[in-house]
Amino acid sequence: MKTINNIYKTFSWLLVLLVMMTACENDGDDIYLSSIESSDFVVTESNVKLSKENSTAIVLSLAWTKNSFLAVSNPSMSTTATVSYYIQMSTTNDFSSNVIEIKDNNFSKAYTGAELNKIAKNLGIEPDNETPVYFRIKSVTGVNMDGPYSKVETVNITSYLIDMSVGYVLDADKVETGIMLHSPEINGIYEGFMGASGWYNYFLLEGDGTIWGNDGVSGTAFVMSSENDNDKRWNFWFPGVTGCYYTVVNTNTKQWSALLLPSLTVSGDINAEMTFDRPNVKWTATFDVTAASTLKVNLSTVGKQYDYSTSTNDDAAKDSQVAFAQEGQNIVLASQAGDITVIVPEAGTYTLVVDLKQPGAWTCTVVSGSEEPEPVIEYLYLPGIDDGISGSWTFDNYMKLYNESELNYAGVFNVNSLWGYSINIEKDNWDDKYTMVEGGTAYAGSLELKGQNNIAPPTAGLYLVEASLVQFTYNLAAIGNQIYVAGLHDVWDFNTPLPATATPGVYEGQITINSASPWGFAIHLVSGDWDHKFGGSDGKLYYRGDNIKDDASLAPGTYRMTVDLINETYSITQ
Repeated sequence: MKTINNIYKTFSWLLVLLVMMTACENDGDDIYLSSIESSDFVVTESNVKLSKENSTAIVLSLAWTKNSFLAVSNPSMSTTATVSYYIQMSTTNDFSSNVIEIKDNNFSKAYTGAELNKIAKNLGIEPDNETPVYFRIKSVTGVNMDGPYSKVETVNITSYLIDMSVGYVLDADKVETGIMLHSPEINGIYEGFMGASGWYNYFLLEGDGTIWGNDGVSGTAFVMSSENDNDKRWNFWFPGVTGCYYTVVNTNTKQWSALLLPSLTVSGDINAEMTFDRPNVKWTATFDVTAASTLKVNLSTVGKQYDYSTSTNDDAAKDSQVAFAQEGQNIVLASQAGDITVIVPEAGTYTLVVDLKQPGAWTCTVVSGSEEPEPVIEYLYLPGIDDGISGSWTFDNYMKLYNESELNYAGVFNVNSLWGYSINIEKDNWDDKYTMVEGGTAYAGSLELKGQNNIAPPTAGLYLVEASLVQFTYNLAAIGNQIYVAGLHDVWDFNTPLPATATPGVYEGQITINSASPWGFAIHLVSGDWDHKFGGSDGKLYYRGDNIKDDASLAPGTYRMTVDLINETYSITQ
């Protein structure tokens, strides 16, 4: 407890209160201020083992209660002091040294594995050794005040080594894709080749848990942000051209670039235009030899450079010479094409393979025979998904491939399944199918090839169905009685609904075009949901495709828009 006579010496922020109290009629009264007891504090885990696999998952949560920091002994008086809360972490249980302190007035905090691993690194914890870390909440009012403190909670943390030589490519949902970029100098510059479909979206995860994306400002493609805020950090996006991109992400300049290789020419002892295998980031060319040979070849092309100065404008992309040279057992980018040596042991047919998938370990080799890339499966069929309507199992319903790199498929269906359904990879092929792993539900789960369980039927209705043959998962999202147009005249809200018609999957409503949006506009299935959307062109819809740009050719006015989600078509009529 502290008397009024000492307040001004300690708390500069109580000057107003001092004036009020010195004006009391009873000058002989002492008025006291006291600290209310500290916040209640809980943690969700007492032991956390961190790994690369759980780096993006929530592994630890904290929560604490709000308190009233100061009480005045005279009930007729009050303070307007604001309480601030700080999370303190230390490897010493008395917090006498090695303390990290972070202000947080949200009364809860959730840490991903990567975030907690970064804290462990900053605390000096040795990787792979279980180490107690002590947590508490400090509540303060004013810069001169210390405490009170909550009780101390102990969490035993086993961290992992932070490798800043690799950047991990995440998809638009921040799930790891298995693709990596390389920073050989460990200097925050990550580079490597990526096989990207048009407008492919991604984020980049550094070893310390920092996630980079595009800054949340329209018109600033290739500018980076690491703010953990969906409004301030969007995903990166490639240009609309599918192909092989040499990608550089520079966390120092906070800009990235994408150099498209539209082709790759092999010359010298072999002369051919190579074929790009995008999922495997390989270039191939088949050739014949009549005898055992040591061959010297050159690899080159003219690329198209996209960066902040060009945005994703194909016409603005800058021509850039691209060439490779040999360096030991690997190949590297070079200012001009150098001789690359390959050996064939005997006469026959061979395939020259330029493998650019592994950062820092690109190779140019030959393999015996003709090695053609496997064809990509374009459709997945859903027999049984509407037998309650059609009366039988058919291959009439199918999802379309929308992300080749991740083998992601999607489609909208009027679902009425009596016995569940399967996901088949070929029309009229009943054997090669994916089924539900035990424990799955009607709305989400894992897939296995040729399993025993049909995918469970949901309540009849209209659904967006998605599946991944990389993650081997499926999920369903119900679509309501209206969908939304966002982006008209560059206003990105959900205030233009299209109501459902009597035909399942068909929506129709009025839209107003005041001016063309530089980004076009899109059809969103749920208000406030930016991911589940359709773009399109020439009357065709494409799930997560490029935005519709018909507004650029339409005069300002009011139009009727009709959208058929099942058949993936749209029309705009006056």
